[in-house]
Formats: sequence, C-alpha cells, structure tokens
Amino acid sequence: MEDHQIIELYFARDELAIEETAKRYGGVCMQVSMDILKDRMDAEECVSDTWLQTWRSIPPQRPTILKAFLCRITRNLSINRLRERKAKRRDKDMTLSLEELEGVLAIPEEQSEGLSELFSEFLRGLEREDRLLFMGRYWHGRSVATLAKDLGLPANTVSVKLYRVRNDLRDFLAERGITV
Repeated sequence: MEDHQIIELYFARDELAIEETAKRYGGVCMQVSMDILKDRMDAEECVSDTWLQTWRSIPPQRPTILKAFLCRITRNLSINRLRERKAKRRDKDMTLSLEELEGVLAIPEEQSEGLSELFSEFLRGLEREDRLLFMGRYWHGRSVATLAKDLGLPANTVSVKLYRVRNDLRDFLAERGITV
C-alpha cells in the first residue's frame, strides 16, 4: 500500500492504517529506535508508541513524507525513553551526544520555524565524512570510539571534527538569524 493510501486510512479513522504502517515502516522505525536505545524491548515499546502517536497526529496533520514523519516520532520517543533511563543510570553515548548539542540547539521556540530546512541545508554543505560523523553521533547516538573505528580515524580526530562541526552549525545558524 502506498503512503498516500495509508494516510487516507488514518483520515478515515480505519484501524487498518496502523497495520499497514507497521508492515511498511516497522523495520525502519525499529532501526531508528535501536540506534538510540540499544535495547530491543525498549525499542519495541517505542515503535508501538509510534503507532499510537501517529494515530493521534493524523488527522489533523497530513505528512508529506510519511517515512520521515514516523522516524521523527520514533526518534523523539526513543530519546525521551533514553532520558528516562538516564534518570536511573547513564547511557553515556547518546546522553553525551545530546549534551554536546545543547549549547548549539538551545533555540527559542519563536525562532524554530523552518529549522529542519536549515539543518538540511547545513548537512548538504558538509563534506561527506563530516556529515557521516554528525549524523552518526547526533542522529544515531553512536559513540566516538565506534565512529572512529567505522571510519578508520583516531578517536581524537573524530572528537575534534565533531567539535568543529558543532561550531560550524552554531555559526551557520547565527548567520541566518538563529541565536542561541
């Protein structure tokens, strides 16, 4: 079933929408959650919660790209779950990566309009290696050591590159009137 058909099922309040969504995007959402949580049971709960949140969100929202919409919900739910776990015990890889970005992304809500387009523009402007590092660290929550191993770089080099990319992001946002 195509995305637009699935979305129409949501608008018709047909529960088949959830089943079709799970068939089509269950694996992708599970991977997003596993990358962050690294725990199958927690990831399965987040994916299940994604279907509920999607049911509550469509309507009124009508996503133009269903996959991106679902991945965003899954990612946010997984990060929230990780923060809950952080209260109990530290999951240093993802927690540290989120803390690294806090200084860059402490953006007032009134300035958040169009932020996703700015992020896309910023990422397109990065060199391939820097983009892989940024996404690996801040989207997938991978550790510096894992990224270093995957890219065949020393861990210190990865840390320095990530520091520079964060500063570049801060400067990029500032040039476009987004102040931190």
